[in-house]
Amino acid sequence: MLTVVHDENESNEHAPAAVGGSMLDELAREGARRMLAAALQAEVAAYIEQCADELDADGRRLVVRNGYHQPREVATAAGAVPVRAPRVNDKRVDEATGERRRFSSAILPAWARKSPQVADVLPLLYLHGLSSGDFVAALEQFCGSAAGLSAATITRLTRQWQDEARAFHDRPLAGVDYVYLWVDGIHLKVRLEADKVCLLVMIGVRADGTKELVALADG
Repeated sequence: MLTVVHDENESNEHAPAAVGGSMLDELAREGARRMLAAALQAEVAAYIEQCADELDADGRRLVVRNGYHQPREVATAAGAVPVRAPRVNDKRVDEATGERRRFSSAILPAWARKSPQVADVLPLLYLHGLSSGDFVAALEQFCGSAAGLSAATITRLTRQWQDEARAFHDRPLAGVDYVYLWVDGIHLKVRLEADKVCLLVMIGVRADGTKELVALADG
């Protein structure tokens, strides 16, 4: 199982260069947004499925999807990530309190704008998964039993991200003309278990100055 360890005493000797750091921040931010969106959708789908047999007098489901909440930004180590969480209409009444039941996300609580799990773990796990193809541990840690997601859901999400990672690594570059390639190993200030994370990064620069991530792999 992946665990995240902060190297609080680590110096800036291995801090990423500006071009590589900003490119990885952008990649991690977008990856975190997409992983978070997929996890929230899966969490809501699992909740609704668990209540599928609960019907009203007319045979209609008491727990259904109801659009999305208002967009908000959640702070992460890679920068602010925009989030639009799915909304649930739960018409059931709690017999003990007499109040309507409410769905509460275990992944991202209502109104939360900063979650240690999302802020520190998700961007790193996305980069780890993209560079190694191992999204299983990432998804199990981030949205496993605590979020009530089944093994089948974790497997489906894992397959989705593995397919995307494979498409990224296998994309053709024959028609791309880079005038400059920047290659380096970047050490992150957080690490997985006992091993420090070093990402081998290749960034290409086009003639118009546009920078693109060409390749990313575990070091």
